Amino acid sequence: MRYEGRLYRPPSEADALIVQATIGCSWNHCTYCDMYRDKTFRVRDLADTLEDLEHAGAMHGAEVEKVFFADGDALVLDTKHWLALLDCSRRVFPNLKRTSCYAMARNVLEKTDDELRALRNAGLGRLYIGPESGDDPTLKAIAKGDDAAAHVLAAERAHAAGMELSVIALLGIAKDRSEEHARSTAELVTRMNPAFFSALTVTVVPGTPLATLTRRGRFEVPPVPALLRELRTIVDLARPTDTMFRTNHASNYLPLGGRLPRDRERIVATIDRALRGEVALRHEGMRGL
Repeated sequence: MRYEGRLYRPPSEADALIVQATIGCSWNHCTYCDMYRDKTFRVRDLADTLEDLEHAGAMHGAEVEKVFFADGDALVLDTKHWLALLDCSRRVFPNLKRTSCYAMARNVLEKTDDELRALRNAGLGRLYIGPESGDDPTLKAIAKGDDAAAHVLAAERAHAAGMELSVIALLGIAKDRSEEHARSTAELVTRMNPAFFSALTVTVVPGTPLATLTRRGRFEVPPVPALLRELRTIVDLARPTDTMFRTNHASNYLPLGGRLPRDRERIVATIDRALRGEVALRHEGMRGL
């Protein structure tokens, strides 16, 4: 398998084969993100990606049960390109159970309903989408590129095609709009109704626009209690149908897990205990990306 630069994948894809179908991110403007800033976006030549799949199949075909297509928003690939990758994956990995990728809302909306259904029928079962916030002023400030309404529509269309969604929110990203960010994010989670929802905590990464804003005194990561209050509001107000919720990412101070709405009261109670100092938080030195 040939790779270019740093690779990223969701925690739940730790045991997946990572295949680079694109290099970098087609958007690459989000102020907080440095994942693909060292890459110029391009689509890998289809023949090269298929060759990698064939080689992986010959070496480990029966062992591979999950494939994650990288890089940043691989759903941007046109449908014919995707179908070729998915058809090859099913053929060379006889025990394949799931294929997934990162996506932006616009990637979903640029495809027709028939295209989305064709991708799902060919094996693309899960999309990882990071709206980060449901608050439109915050989304504009962090240069997300899509507003809350676009994320809701993308979720509706992905659901209609039979795809699972894993949605990510970012605690602490909303300068001077913490309450609006938390409440609007809860509403967005409700309306997107994902199978999986996770919260991460903003980290100021050197070389990003957010780092420049921080250096100029125009952004500051909120104190831990404020981050926990954001998290509490999101969990308390979100009303998805049945969502697996996690804050087990290394950036977070308080690892949590459970199902919403079933475990809402327990999770909120744990956050309240942490706010009172009764629950140990992750040490600053143990946090990371």
